[in-house]
Amino acid sequence: MARLTGLERHVLRYWESEFPQIRPDKGKSGQRIYKQKDLDAVLRVKQLLYQEGYTISGARKKMNSRGEQDVESVLESAKRELREILELLK
Repeated sequence: MARLTGLERHVLRYWESEFPQIRPDKGKSGQRIYKQKDLDAVLRVKQLLYQEGYTISGARKKMNSRGEQDVESVLESAKRELREILELLK
Protein backbone atom coordinates (compact mmCIF):
# COMPACT_ATOMS: atom_id res chain seq x y z
CA MET A 1 0.00 0.00 0.00
CA ALA A 2 2.87 2.36 0.77
CA ARG A 3 4.20 1.98 -2.77
CA LEU A 4 0.76 2.40 -4.35
CA THR A 5 -0.03 5.59 -2.47
CA GLY A 6 3.43 7.12 -2.17
CA LEU A 7 3.05 7.32 1.61
CA GLU A 8 5.31 6.09 4.37
CA ARG A 9 4.10 3.09 6.38
CA HIS A 10 3.95 5.05 9.61
CA VAL A 11 1.65 7.59 7.94
CA LEU A 12 -0.71 4.80 6.88
CA ARG A 13 -0.72 3.40 10.44
CA TYR A 14 -1.49 6.83 11.86
CA TRP A 15 -4.31 7.38 9.39
CA GLU A 16 -5.76 3.99 10.34
CA SER A 17 -6.05 5.30 13.90
CA GLU A 18 -7.64 8.58 12.79
CA PHE A 19 -10.02 7.51 10.02
CA PRO A 20 -12.50 4.67 10.63
CA GLN A 21 -12.90 4.27 6.86
CA ILE A 22 -9.40 2.76 6.71
CA ARG A 23 -9.66 -0.66 8.31
CA PRO A 24 -7.48 -3.27 6.62
CA ASP A 25 -7.94 -6.89 7.59
CA LYS A 26 -4.99 -8.60 9.22
CA GLY A 27 -3.68 -12.00 8.24
CA LYS A 28 -2.52 -14.66 10.68
CA SER A 29 0.95 -13.13 10.75
CA GLY A 30 -0.48 -9.66 11.47
CA GLN A 31 0.25 -8.40 7.97
CA ARG A 32 -2.31 -5.84 6.79
CA ILE A 33 -4.52 -6.82 3.88
CA TYR A 34 -6.00 -3.77 2.19
CA LYS A 35 -9.19 -3.89 0.12
CA GLN A 36 -10.18 -1.52 -2.65
CA LYS A 37 -12.33 0.51 -0.23
CA ASP A 38 -9.29 1.01 2.00
CA LEU A 39 -7.20 2.19 -0.95
CA ASP A 40 -9.97 4.57 -2.03
CA ALA A 41 -10.23 5.97 1.51
CA VAL A 42 -6.45 6.45 1.79
CA LEU A 43 -6.32 8.26 -1.55
CA ARG A 44 -9.26 10.48 -0.54
CA VAL A 45 -7.59 11.37 2.78
CA LYS A 46 -4.35 12.10 0.94
CA GLN A 47 -6.22 14.41 -1.44
CA LEU A 48 -7.99 16.21 1.40
CA LEU A 49 -4.79 16.73 3.38
CA TYR A 50 -2.18 17.36 0.72
CA GLN A 51 -4.12 18.93 -2.14
CA GLU A 52 -7.12 20.59 -0.51
CA GLY A 53 -5.28 21.71 2.64
CA TYR A 54 -7.55 20.18 5.27
CA THR A 55 -6.27 19.43 8.77
CA ILE A 56 -6.58 15.88 10.13
CA SER A 57 -9.65 16.99 12.09
CA GLY A 58 -11.21 18.69 9.08
CA ALA A 59 -10.50 15.73 6.82
CA ARG A 60 -12.03 13.38 9.41
CA LYS A 61 -15.20 15.50 9.52
CA LYS A 62 -15.33 15.63 5.74
CA MET A 63 -14.89 11.86 5.46
CA ASN A 64 -17.55 11.24 8.13
CA SER A 65 -20.11 13.59 6.62
CA ARG A 66 -23.04 12.02 4.83
CA GLY A 67 -22.76 14.67 2.12
CA GLU A 68 -19.28 13.49 1.16
CA GLN A 69 -20.56 10.01 0.44
CA ASP A 70 -23.56 11.33 -1.48
CA VAL A 71 -21.43 13.60 -3.65
CA GLU A 72 -19.05 10.77 -4.50
CA SER A 73 -21.89 8.41 -5.41
CA VAL A 74 -23.61 11.07 -7.56
CA LEU A 75 -20.34 11.76 -9.38
CA GLU A 76 -19.75 8.06 -10.05
CA SER A 77 -23.30 7.64 -11.31
CA ALA A 78 -22.97 10.66 -13.60
CA LYS A 79 -19.69 9.35 -15.00
CA ARG A 80 -21.30 5.98 -15.77
CA GLU A 81 -24.23 7.63 -17.51
CA LEU A 82 -21.92 9.86 -19.55
CA ARG A 83 -19.88 6.83 -20.67
CA GLU A 84 -23.09 5.08 -21.75
CA ILE A 85 -24.22 8.12 -23.72
CA LEU A 86 -20.84 8.44 -25.42
CA GLU A 87 -20.94 4.76 -26.37
CA LEU A 88 -24.39 5.23 -27.93
CA LEU A 89 -23.13 8.16 -30.00
CA LYS A 90 -20.31 6.12 -31.55
